[in-house]
Order: sequence, then C-alpha cells, then structure tokens
Amino acid sequence: MALHIDDLPAAIRQAKRELRAMLPNYREVFAEVEAAVTQEADRIATLRDRGEAVIPEIAFKDIVEGRVSDAQVALVKQRGACVIRNVFDRSLVEQWDNEIAEYVERNNLDARLLNRAEDKYFGQLASSKPQIYGVYWSKPQVLARQSSELTQARVFLNRLWRTQSEGRVHFDPDHVPVYADRLRRRPPGSESLGLSAHCDGGSVERWIEPNFRKVYRHVFSGNWRDYDPFDAAWRTEVEEIPSPAVCSMFRTFQGWTALTQQGPGDGTLQLVPIANSMAYILLRALQDDVAEDDLCGAMPGRALSIKADYHAPLFRALSSIPLMQPGDTVFWHSDVIHAVEDAHRGKGYSNVMYIASLPGCAKNDAYLKRQLPSFLDGASPPDFPADHFETDFVGRASTDDLTTQGRAQLGFDL
Repeated sequence: MALHIDDLPAAIRQAKRELRAMLPNYREVFAEVEAAVTQEADRIATLRDRGEAVIPEIAFKDIVEGRVSDAQVALVKQRGACVIRNVFDRSLVEQWDNEIAEYVERNNLDARLLNRAEDKYFGQLASSKPQIYGVYWSKPQVLARQSSELTQARVFLNRLWRTQSEGRVHFDPDHVPVYADRLRRRPPGSESLGLSAHCDGGSVERWIEPNFRKVYRHVFSGNWRDYDPFDAAWRTEVEEIPSPAVCSMFRTFQGWTALTQQGPGDGTLQLVPIANSMAYILLRALQDDVAEDDLCGAMPGRALSIKADYHAPLFRALSSIPLMQPGDTVFWHSDVIHAVEDAHRGKGYSNVMYIASLPGCAKNDAYLKRQLPSFLDGASPPDFPADHFETDFVGRASTDDLTTQGRAQLGFDL
C-alpha cells in the first residue's frame, strides 16, 4: 500500500494537534530526550576524537562460529550499526570489482548516464548525491546477494530484532529476500558528490501515517525510555509516500559491501551511531519554534533531512566509518542518520555494492512480486528511477546464475 496526502500543510497541522493532545507535556519530554541524546553524542565524539572506535566491529568468522558476545550485540543495538569484517575473500571481491568495471565499460554506461531519469529523492539535501550507477543486475551483484556468506551475516542482523511483540510475529528473520540496489563507483578527487545527513525509510509519514505512529508509540506517549528501535511491531505495516528511490521494503539494516579499500577522507559513509536518535527527531518537530505546517523541513517522497538548525546535538556524533577492506561490509539500522563525505581525497576508486538486510514478511513479499519482472527483463526495479539501462546489456545476470537460495530470495517461489 502507498500513502497519498492531498493537502500536506493541513495534514501536518492536524498531525501536530493530535500528537500534542496525546502528549501535553511535549516540551518537558523533549527536554529530557534532548539532554540524553546530547550526553550520548558528546560521549561518542569524545571517543572518536581520542581515536577510539565508535562503530562496533565484528569478525564474520565469529558469526559463523557463534562467538559474538552479548556485549558486542548490546553495543551494536546501542549504536545501531556495525562493520562486519572479511565476509568475502579479498581476491574474490577484487575480481568482482574488475568484472563490474568491464560490465559498465563494455555496455557504454557512462554515455547512457547522460540521459538518465532524474532522481529527486536527494534534491532537498545541501549535497546532492554520490557517484551512483543505476546498475542492479550485474553478475557480481547477483552473486553477492545470494551468497551463503552475506546471507548468514544478514540472518545474524535480522535476529537482533524483536520479531515477536504485541502478541504477534512480525517477520521471519531467517529468510533474506533480495532488495536490488545500485553501485557506487567514486573516482579519486571527486568533490561535492556527497550526501548531507539524512534518514531513509520515511519522511513526513513518520508523524502522519497511523502505523508509523504505532512504531513510535512510546515516544509519542512520553514513555520514550521504553522505545526500542529493534522492536519490529508495526514496522512491516507502515505505508510510504511513493517516490523514486523511496524503499518500499522493510529493511532491518541498510548496508553496503566494500569492493575497494576506503576509509575516512575517501568520500566514505558517515553515521550518527545512536540507535534511538529518532526519538529526538520526532519530538523536535513538535516544539514551538517550528512552524505549524512544518516538520523541521521534512518533505514528502524525499530523504528525511537532518539539519544543524534543528538537530545540532546529533551532529556532534557524526563520524566516518573506519578503514574498510575489500570484502568488509557495513550495516546501519534503518532509522540511523547517515551521510557521505563530500570529497574523495584518496588515491583509488571508492566502490561499493549496496546490499541491505531484510527479513521475510508480507510487505517484502509484495515488493518481490513487483521486482521479479525487473530481474527477468534487466529493467530498473520498481523503487528506482526508470532508466532501464540493463535491458540490452551484454553479460547481465540471468536465471542460469541463480542458486536455489538465490531463486527463493528473488521470490520465484511466491
């Protein structure tokens, strides 16, 4: 289902009236949240500035052998993000990177990019978008998505969530459907191709749409300490405003796999590693210094922008991810604030495959049925600009490249 709003200013005004009526002491509650978030952001900034890690790191072999400690899990859930090291063998990933380069060159993708469909999803952000290629069905992408290694890592991540609450089972963590996403191939020296701080997975909907309100029920009732970002209740039932690049599936974690070495200064990912920062964002928009028809600049069908004017404490914690090697992966909770460094000052390409973690649920099954024809035809998936570059690409992945697991993850069995 998709959410349609005919009169957005009126809908925002109505939402604020309702939410403030539910929480008459919204000023006092926000002050508590702001104090807690500021303290956590300052603590993260202090650790970062001392050169200590602020993004938890897990060895993939520890996931395989069941050696991830309770303390590691607790830190991932607190920070809402983690790096998983050595998911793939470096030599395999370097081969994939070369194959992708040959794939886009052989099919003259750069020339086609000049005529690509406009992607307005990031249009409101101060920085527009990194160098992203509208390629979804190269063989390396398909092989990585269906791999036993990445599947096992994502099952581990899915299981960090509370899959049962409110008397219901919300999703199957052991099934990992495919959400076909793009590539980033960022050459050294590229400037102003980053992304300003933002969240995906809903903008104005978070305040307006009924099921989103249920997701954040503890925040909007003032019991914000009871809010658990990893409680899946209602997450699989929310409705988004349709727009190119707005994700229609439920992702437990967004993520990417490193194809090249890259680290701070290389135009890489930045995170605000505070899993419950959404409580601050939601209540901030209800405060009296924000216009009645405004939600701190949130726009329908766009990324939810995080602005220094409104959300200054959060920026203290904005931190670049650590040095990544080919075959490492990074994942961040679907509500975690993230950005991309404007400048790539490194010496080599900064390349990644965007591959998220998702669970089995009705919402995701519905999207798989819409996405499957895109794979068969080499078309752009439903959530993305309708470029359809790969329909005639030589070397595109086909059903012959799919394993039994790959077919199930793409929804052939639905």
